[in-house]
This record gives sequence, C-alpha cells and structure tokens, in this order.
Amino acid sequence: MKYLFRAYWLLIFLAKGFLSFSQADSLITSLQKQDSLPETPDTALVMIADIAIHGDKKTRPYIIERDIPFKQGEYILMGDLRKKMALAQQQLMNSTLFNSVDVYIHTQLGELIFIGVDVKERWYLFPLPYFKLVDRNFNQWWVEQKASLNRVNYGIKFSQYNFTGRNDKLNIYLIGGYSRELYFKYEQPYANKALTSGFSLAFDIARQREINYNTLANKQQFYKQESFVLQDIKAEVAYLYRPAIKTRHLVRLSLNQNSVSDTVLKLNPNYFPEGATKITYPELSYTLVYNNTDYYPYPNSGYNADFTLLHRGINQKMNLTQFSFHSMLVKPLTPTVQVQWQLAGLLKLPFDQPYFNQQVFGYGDIFLRGLEYYVIDGVAGITGRTTLRKQVFAATIRTPPNLKRQISIPFKIMVKGFNDLGYAYGKNITNSLLNNKMLYTWGIGVDFVTTSYDLVFKLDYSFNQFGENGIFLHVRTDF
Repeated sequence: MKYLFRAYWLLIFLAKGFLSFSQADSLITSLQKQDSLPETPDTALVMIADIAIHGDKKTRPYIIERDIPFKQGEYILMGDLRKKMALAQQQLMNSTLFNSVDVYIHTQLGELIFIGVDVKERWYLFPLPYFKLVDRNFNQWWVEQKASLNRVNYGIKFSQYNFTGRNDKLNIYLIGGYSRELYFKYEQPYANKALTSGFSLAFDIARQREINYNTLANKQQFYKQESFVLQDIKAEVAYLYRPAIKTRHLVRLSLNQNSVSDTVLKLNPNYFPEGATKITYPELSYTLVYNNTDYYPYPNSGYNADFTLLHRGINQKMNLTQFSFHSMLVKPLTPTVQVQWQLAGLLKLPFDQPYFNQQVFGYGDIFLRGLEYYVIDGVAGITGRTTLRKQVFAATIRTPPNLKRQISIPFKIMVKGFNDLGYAYGKNITNSLLNNKMLYTWGIGVDFVTTSYDLVFKLDYSFNQFGENGIFLHVRTDF
C-alpha cells in the first residue's frame, strides 16, 4: 500500500512536470533506504514527497502523524527539516507508545524528500498482580513499619494502553489487603476529528482500616480498628485539550464523598471542617502542561512545567482554593553530563484549613531528599532541587533473535550529586520541627534508567541539616 501511494505521487509529479521519466524510473528503483544521500545545504528548499510509517501494528497512523511537525506536500528549508525530524522523534518517544523511534530521510531525488518513520511498539496489555506499599516511601515502610506485610495492598491491575490504537487507556484495579479499592478509568485523548480534544471518565471507591488522623513533630499519627475507619468515593469526568504538540490543557470535575469513624473526630476534631464525620463536595481543577524535553520520564535536555488551579467545595464545610506548580530544566554540559534544576510550590487559601487539606511536603512526589521520614503540613510551600549527574554505563539487553517478537531493553546508569532547599508555612502549627524555617539537604546517588517502559530507580545517600543521613530508594520521584 505504501508503494502504491508513492506511485500515485510519482504520477502527480510527472503530470506537473516536476520529474522526467528517467528521474521517475530512478526513484522507483530506490525503494530501500539510501546508504548515502546528496549533500543538501540547510538553505535549500525541499518538498516532503511522502512520509512512510513502519512498525505500527496497533497504533493508528494518524496518531503517529499527529506528533510529526511537518506534512506531506509541504515545502520546507532543509535546515528546518532536520530540526523538525529530531523534534518528531522526541515527540513520538514522549507519547509513551514506543520503545524506539527512528525518523530519517529514506530517499532524496533533487528537491523531493521521502521520509521514513520506524517505530517499535511496546506491550500494551498488562493484566498483572498488584502489589503496592501503603506507606509514603520504601524507607518509611522498611524502617519505621519494619517491612510489615500487613501494610501492603495487593490484587489485580488490568491496564490496556493504546486500547483502540488511538493512545487511549483503560485501567481497572481490584485491590485488597491493607485497603479495599475498586478503580476504573478510561481516557481518550483524541476524540475529535482534528485530534485536539479528548475526555476521561473515572470512578473510585476505597475503604481502609487505618487512617493518618494527625501529625506530631512531623511524624504521621495513625489510628487503626478492625472495621473500616475511612471510606472515599469519587466520580470524575475530565476534558483534555491539546492544540499544539508541546502544550496540553486539562479540566477535571469530580464529586467526592469522604467519611471517617467517630473516633477520628475525637482524636482530631479538626480533621474535617466543622467537626463533621462525612463530607460531600465537588472539586473543579484546571491544569496547563508544557513539555519540551527529549524524554519526559528522565530528560537529558529540555524544559517542562505544569500549573494547576483547584477549587474544592461550594460552602464553608469545604472551602479550598489551591495554586500549585512544578517545573524542570535540564542542561547538557557534555554528551554524558547534565545539570538539572527543579522548582515546585503550592498555596492554599484561605489559610484556615482543616487537617484534611493541610498536606504540603512528603505526602507525594514533592519532598526534600534526606527528609523522607518526615511530613510537613501547612498552607504554603516552595522547594527547589539542583542535581549534577553523569552517565557512567549504557547497554541494551535483547531477547534471543529466534523469538517471534524480539524485545530490546536499553538502560543506563547515572551517578549524581544533589542539593535541595525548601520552606513550608503553617499557620498556628506548634508541634512541628520543620515549619516556618529554611530547610536544606544534600547527597549523592545512582539512577538506573530504562526507556523501554519508563522505569527509573533511584538510590540516594542523603544528609539533612539536623545531622541525619541514610540510604533511600525511590521510583520516578521527579516532580
């Protein structure tokens, strides 16, 4: 089919006088990738005669073409084409659909350029056992909870990526163990003809027997009972808009119901607003995401940022407006050395918030390396990271060639040194060692990275200003 399409274009070029019959014959005999191409100056004007995609067994071709910043029939300067080919490869890798992407000039005849795009698709179906720690990080579970298997969620996680070949996702989780959870989500990012708008639907119901009801000296305080102490129910719909390759917009609307046992309110009357044991509230948020990195999960160069404005509740029983942002800049110093700067922050209004709304640092991906054993509550916070890293090893593991589908797993090892700074403001918080003061940490570490399925393992040896140090393990903790 691809060669028939090329023949169609050859007829068009012949009819328009772009090619002579001898040139057409020469081009027809050059169906394989040319070993050598003419030296074409960057200022030369060329035409994209064809874009041939190979390896797309599941993915729809127009989904791939969506991330290619040039089109068939377009006139373009050769220098600009080379830059856009590199951008196309970068964007297709960031789509998370492929293990590898190669965008190249397949054939060139005069001003006519034939582009080849070779992709190797990932495995998209993952019906896997689910095993996840309920604690904030591995070190807290291993040291403070003594690696208790009672603090583990397990079950079945069914994930179908690229569900219909349009980069859509279907997730169904059936979770038991420490918690009970039923989770469903379907996301279709390209629902309209222009491939700019999409949607997602999600439902989640979770119950657990233990709850973090308060914080004392920056340590979570837990209450546990035999019956379920906490139940969360959430239904969500979202609108996704991607007018350009690097920019995405996301609007979410959810209806939430959270309930706790009476004992929780006795232990902390400020857990929910107005001492309630059950709250039902809507939540509306808008997120803007910009990504201009070579590889989003672990960039070697580029910049990305996101900003979220969220409002929770419609009356005094739940009234929170929150601004949050994350940004990252990576600059290569040499082909194997990069320096990375990260900045994140949030602001909650009004400042008088129940405990339920006071999480700042340590609960998710925003934390200071070296303070993993602590959490910091409050209503405002900002933190920055600087990391200098160097690649010391790189290789590719391949399955035997006689297998029906050969798999290649490229990986690399990075060594690094880092320094973190942070500040968290908490109004009327008196039992904290870390609020309302400048915090700083530093350390060294090793990152293990594979681009096959966006896996990043980080082993850090960190120090903090209080004289504490330790080895910490993380999985993809860049905010």
